[in-house]
Amino acid sequence: MELHHLVTGGAGFVGSHLADALIARGDTVTVLDDLSTGRSANLDQHKSNPSLTFVEGSILDMPLVNSLVAKVDHVFHLAAAVGVFNIVQNPLKSLSTNIRGSENVLEACAKNKVPVLVTSTSEIYGKNTSDALGEEDDRILGSPLKVRWSYSEAKAIEEVLAYSYWHSEGLPARIVRLFNTVGPRQVGFYGMVVPRFIQSAIKNEPITIYGDGTQSRVFCHVQDAVKAILTLAATDSAIGEVYNIGGVGETTIKQLAEKIIERTKSTSTITFTAYDDAYPAGYEDMQRRVPDITKIKNSVGWVPADTLDNIIDDVAAEMKK
Repeated sequence: MELHHLVTGGAGFVGSHLADALIARGDTVTVLDDLSTGRSANLDQHKSNPSLTFVEGSILDMPLVNSLVAKVDHVFHLAAAVGVFNIVQNPLKSLSTNIRGSENVLEACAKNKVPVLVTSTSEIYGKNTSDALGEEDDRILGSPLKVRWSYSEAKAIEEVLAYSYWHSEGLPARIVRLFNTVGPRQVGFYGMVVPRFIQSAIKNEPITIYGDGTQSRVFCHVQDAVKAILTLAATDSAIGEVYNIGGVGETTIKQLAEKIIERTKSTSTITFTAYDDAYPAGYEDMQRRVPDITKIKNSVGWVPADTLDNIIDDVAAEMKK
C-alpha cells in the first residue's frame, strides 16, 4: 500500500537519502526544510516527480507543521540544527530549532494521531568513552557553560518528549540514535570530518586534524542508516523504544586521514591543529565514540553492510563529478 510521508529536514544529508528510498519503493513524500543546512540540490533528481512535494519552511512554524502532518500517514523527523561549528556559533538558534521545533512536530503528530520516527544522535552520550555505548548507558556531559554540550542537551529533551508523548498520549513514536553517519551529499562546512578530509585529499592539499588524531570513531554509510530507519519504522515492537544505528570497525582520526590519502591516491600531507585554534570558545571533543548495535541486530536483524573503504570511495566519487 502506498503511504504518504512527511520528512522534516528532507533536503539535508540523511533526509534526502531517506526521501530517495521512500520514493523508490513507491511511496509519496512531502519534504519540509528551511534550507539552513539542507540543500535543494539534494532533491534535484525528483524535480519532475509528482511523488515528491517540497515545502520551504521551518518546524518552528506550528500552523505549517500541523497542516502538513494532518495530510500524511507517517512522519520522519530529521530537521535539526547540526554540526559542531554551527552549534557553537549559533547556540540560541540551535536550541530553539532542536527543542521548540521538535515539540511542534511531536505535538502535531499527537494531535493528528500520526506515527513518528525521531532521529536523535550519538551526541546523547557526551563524554562517555565505554567500549560500546548501549541505549541504556549513562550520559556524561561537560559544564552547561560550554555551549558545545547544548546540542546533546537539546536532543535529550527531544527524546524525552517523544517518549513522553508515547507513554502519556499513546503516540506511536520510535527513536533512533545515529552514530557518525557519512556518505555522498554530506558537506564539510559544519565540521563533518570525512567530507572535509576527502575534499582536501582530492585537491592534494594538507589534511588538517584537530587535536592529536588519537580520538576514535565508528562510521556508518548513510545507505545502511536509511535501511535501518525504514526497517524500524515498519516494526511495531519498535514503538516506544530507542535504537543505536552505527557502523562497525573503530578507527582513529589519524588512521582515517591516512586511509583517505591511500584510497584517493592523494599526495596530501597531514597537519595537526589545536582545538583552541580551530573552534570558537566552548568546544570540547569526545575522545572515543563506539556504538553497541546489539539491540537493533537482535530486534530486526539489521547490521551495516558497507565498510569504511566503501564510504570513502562513494564520497570521493561524488566529489569528483
